[in-house]
Amino acid sequence: MNGPLASTATLLRLAWRIDRPRLVKALGLLLAGGLATPLIALGLKGFTEAALDGRVLHAVVTALVLSVLLVFELTLGHFAHLSYFELGEQQEMALHRELLDLSNGTHGIAHFDRPEYASTVTLVREELHLIRGWTEASLQLTVLVAQLAFSASLLAWVNPWLVLLPAAAVPPVVLGGRAQRLAEAAKERVATQTQLSRHLVELSTTSASVKELRLFHAEGLILERQRDAWDTVTRTQGAAQLRAAGLRAAGHGLFALAHTAALLLVVRQAAAGSAGVGDVVLVVALAVNVSAQVATGLGLLTTLQKGARTLDRIDSLREWSVRSVPDGTGPVPVRLERGLRLENVGFTYPGTGRDVLRGVSVDIPAGRTVAVVGENGAGKSTLVKLLCGLYEPTDGRILVEGTDLGSLSADAWRERTSALFQDFARMELLLRENVGVGSTAELHSDDAVNAALRASRAEALVAKVPGGLDGLLGRAYGDGAELSGGQWQSLGLARARMRTDPLLVVLDEPASALDATAEHALFERYTATASAAARANGAITLFVSHRFATVRTADLIIVLDGGTVAETGSHDQLMARGGLYAELFALQARTYR
Repeated sequence: MNGPLASTATLLRLAWRIDRPRLVKALGLLLAGGLATPLIALGLKGFTEAALDGRVLHAVVTALVLSVLLVFELTLGHFAHLSYFELGEQQEMALHRELLDLSNGTHGIAHFDRPEYASTVTLVREELHLIRGWTEASLQLTVLVAQLAFSASLLAWVNPWLVLLPAAAVPPVVLGGRAQRLAEAAKERVATQTQLSRHLVELSTTSASVKELRLFHAEGLILERQRDAWDTVTRTQGAAQLRAAGLRAAGHGLFALAHTAALLLVVRQAAAGSAGVGDVVLVVALAVNVSAQVATGLGLLTTLQKGARTLDRIDSLREWSVRSVPDGTGPVPVRLERGLRLENVGFTYPGTGRDVLRGVSVDIPAGRTVAVVGENGAGKSTLVKLLCGLYEPTDGRILVEGTDLGSLSADAWRERTSALFQDFARMELLLRENVGVGSTAELHSDDAVNAALRASRAEALVAKVPGGLDGLLGRAYGDGAELSGGQWQSLGLARARMRTDPLLVVLDEPASALDATAEHALFERYTATASAAARANGAITLFVSHRFATVRTADLIIVLDGGTVAETGSHDQLMARGGLYAELFALQARTYR
């Protein structure tokens, strides 16, 4: 677990690795300016003694030296700021890149479903912009330690007991650290409520959701929920901050007593004649400086305590990455001859204890179109993600041509898989990029992107979007083209069509934004494409749909019920059997009469 000092060391190591010359320059400038402070106190002693002794020239020279030191103290910190600010930006970018790598460095996505993982990522993402302040604090704390050591040596020159004055900073440091831990613990306890509050604020201020809230007169309910969530956050954090303030006040009080004792000691020495007026001035100046340095140090430690907690969270994300299932190395077959087989497959979402799938065993022959149906919550989308290799089964195994999918290279399997999910991504990028990420090797090929757009019947969007393929979509990052839900989904379909030789094509509710006629036409086009892909490499096309008029065209239909396979067969076979599929089909057919 990182503390303030450990986080200082971590940040300095990161800065050393990123930009060594800039770190040395910033630290050198800060150190030169920082050591000027106790030297000024020493100069005041010399100036006082020279003035009292009538050594005018010595006093004038000393005053000039003090002026130079003051200029150093004021200006060197400014020049150092120019260096460590840029260094902090570089560190922020480095940690952002690591966050992205940690989030996407595993072949599965099950960890994203853990609430504690999602909260950790959210807290890190929200606080990384503060790293510039943490970098500054780590450098200043390093200089502050040197300042205190120099001040302590000067104080010991007057009286050995005075060396204990900087040590009196220990109680406020310890109590300040405990206070910060109390505040951070409270922040973590209400992290979920904080996220809820922000989500509700977003709902209340986003055009996509405001229209529904206004229509259903739900603004009051949402605002009340937001207030309740935020009240919980402020109440919990406020109580923790009050206790933390008490601990900090106690620490400052102990240091104030030590500060007073030091001044009384040197005044008694002066009264007894064992110390001069210059010594009194030196101790007073150093005591004031030490007091200011301790106050500054406590602020720096508080800042670094926050940084330490974020660094702890990054460490926990690293541990998640280490604990993830290792990637396989086996080669993916060039074509499918037999197909896929699920053997007693089960899946439980992490941290829930609830079986989404259990005992699923089914053969999916090569070159077939397969439909997965079932009521909401039956496990259809989970099954799809397992077949894509995005989840690892918690029980059983999935075989590809008789080889466990977990032993194959996840990257290689993904390269031979194409998918459009129900919660497809709306990438507010260039039109070319939105589609082209489906096959990044063809991102800059106009022919490939246009072919994918034609295959999904979205070619008209090229003329609609200003700038064509190189036009921006969405308004989040610029003045891009606004698209309807159906148009976004068409682009998602085009993205899925970028890969021309997949072994598995997955369409998880791909036409939820289309009407029944458009969906039927869509699946007819995919069926034709699937036939060509099946002849070329034995590809399997698997789709999930609630519309049975579309499902009936599949070669094989898998019916899920409560996480298990209830039935399998063709449409005619399942209708003849009169089971769950026939019941659901008849129920939906009645709604169209």
